[in-house]
Order: sequence, then structure tokens, then C-alpha cells
Amino acid sequence: MTASEQTSGQEQRWVLQFCHGYDGPFLDCARQYAALFADTGYKVCTVYLTGKPSEIVRLGSASDEVIFLDYTSADVRGLKLAAIRDMRRLVVTRNFKLCIAHRGKPIYVALLGSTLPVIGVHHAFGDYQRFSRRLFASLFKARLWLLGVSNAVRDDIRASLPGWDASRISTLYNRLDIEAVQAQLHDRDFAREVLKLPADAWVIGNVGRLHPDKDQATLIRGFAQALPGLPAGSLLAIMGSGRLEKTLKELAAELGIEQQVRFLGQVTNGRRYLRAFDCFALTSDHEPFGMVLVEAMAAGLPLICTDCGGGREVVDGVGELFPLADTDSLALALQRVARLDGIARAACAARMTQRLQEHFSDQAAFKAFWSLPWPVLMRLRD
Repeated sequence: MTASEQTSGQEQRWVLQFCHGYDGPFLDCARQYAALFADTGYKVCTVYLTGKPSEIVRLGSASDEVIFLDYTSADVRGLKLAAIRDMRRLVVTRNFKLCIAHRGKPIYVALLGSTLPVIGVHHAFGDYQRFSRRLFASLFKARLWLLGVSNAVRDDIRASLPGWDASRISTLYNRLDIEAVQAQLHDRDFAREVLKLPADAWVIGNVGRLHPDKDQATLIRGFAQALPGLPAGSLLAIMGSGRLEKTLKELAAELGIEQQVRFLGQVTNGRRYLRAFDCFALTSDHEPFGMVLVEAMAAGLPLICTDCGGGREVVDGVGELFPLADTDSLALALQRVARLDGIARAACAARMTQRLQEHFSDQAAFKAFWSLPWPVLMRLRD
């Protein structure tokens, strides 16, 4: 950085966003939090702890500056001293007022590598189950505030940190740039052609890793049980890959429905093809938030979801909820959705559009974030 650039950096007011990496959904998470500072007078510098430099990531981060520290996962195990040194060098180059850090390691590095107030964003359950993490958070409580991506995650953190004032641990939902996402959606016919799904079949969609947490086994069993009450030729299409693929295919064969269950594999930009489905079902045994549910909602798909975790918060009131691993209830929910006529589907889509705008849009998040009664944000507003 040149001397003039550093001087300019000190004159501007900056927010530092520190991310572990940009894999999976975390690139869009970076975009979401950068968007919170649009038209506020603050510039955003997004730093990725791991991951090679990428122009696609740079553009997708929607930030004024993007820095790639280019560590591997192995590099940042243990004390992460090199990353802490990098943080210390970085924070003196800009007039940073705040750090937003996603996940445990970036929170750790940000607190040890700077004197900035830190908002730690948690995307999973159990982040403070370990005593060492609870102790570390308590040591830095004076300049640390915490966000969960759902009330379920927030409550999990509060239960782990009972000595904290509950007001310091709040919720900010993940969200979408709704118009941008909807503009990227492929139409039904093209999506089905690409995914090799019949044009006239009634298709239940599922997207996720083939992993025990996602419990596609319950989905396959529920689909098999529901089939007699579904439209003729109905299919279940599962988009994703993982270590359970062989096991799940064997389960479908054992149930005699291997021809009705389509394993689509990993699909690049999979959310663009969601309109290939007639409804969307998520059977996870726990879900911190369920971003794929919000994406399916933006595609206008009726939703069916396990009644647990953050998924409930997304679907409640606009979709079908069923008890965890309850194939009987799932089968009935699938049959109810299959019976929806055009008027009922339109009413469902209208409810989902309203819910998206009120809870899971960039505009809703902006309002919620800047309304948090935290001193660190009050100082930024002044």
C-alpha cells in the first residue's frame, strides 16, 4: 500500500469484515453483511482467512476492498499466530471502527489481533460448548457482541453463556437479494431439461449434502409411503453429493422406488434450477437456519420442513412442518401439498413473498441490524 493510499484509508471510516473462507454459502454471507453498510458513509474491507485470490469472489463480496490472506486450513490450526500478526498489520492501515467476524477462528483472531469492537456471527449450533471457548469469550466480553443466524442459534449461545446479558446475544437472519436471485432462476422447462427430469412429472425437490445431518433417509421413506396418494409418475429429486450416496440408493432400491428417486449429484449454481421442482422438502435433523429454504421460497415452491431448529423459523406459517424423523407425518404433508390447486398455490406464494420481504431480505436485515440497541452500533450511528 502506498503512503497516499494509507492516508486516504485513515481519513475514511471503515468496517472490517473477517471471514474464515468463501466456500459454500459464505461468499453470500460476506455480501449480506457488506450490504448492511451501503449508503451509511462506511467503507467495507472484507478479509478471507483461507482461500486463493479470486476475481469472482472479489466481485461477489460487494465490498470496497477484498483481501485474501491465502492460508490453508492446516495453517490456521492451533494458536494462529501468523494470522494474528496479519490482523495487527492490517488494522493500522485503515480507520476501522468495527470488526464483523464470521465463525470461531476469525472471532479469535480479530480479538487477539486488534482492539476493535467485534461482532461475532455464528452460523452453527454448539460453538460455545467447549469450556475454552466460553472462557475466551468471557475474557473479551467488554468488546464482543454476538449474533446467531436464527433464534435457535441465538438461544443455543445464550444457554452456553449464562453469565452474559442476553441483550448482547441477538439474532440477524440470513437473507437474500431477492430480486437478484429471482432474476437468475431458470424457467421450469429449461431447468428440467438440464436436470433430465420429465416435463410432466410431479417432482419433490431436495438440496443438500448426502450426510446424516440432512437425513434424506427419512425423506426417501416418507416419499415411498406417500406415493400411493401422489400424482401418477411422481418423482423425488435429490440435488447434492456426499458419503451417504451409496447407502441412500440402496435404501431406495430396498423400498422398490429406485426408478422414482433421482440423484442429481452436485449441480453448479443449483439454486438457479429450483423451479424444476413442484415442492421442496427438507428433512434435516437439525438446521441452524436453512438458507436453501429461503431460496426455495424465492422460487415460489411450497415448503415442507422438519419442525426443529432454524428451519421452523423460516417455514412456520407459510409451509408444512412435521416432527423429526416422522415418516407418517411427512407422507401426509407431501400428499397435502400435492393436492394444492392453482388458487391455493398462488395464496401460498403470496404468503412466502410477504415473509421474504419482512424477514429474509436485505432491506429487512438492514433495518433489524441498525435497530439493535448495542452501544457499538449507536456509536457508529452518531
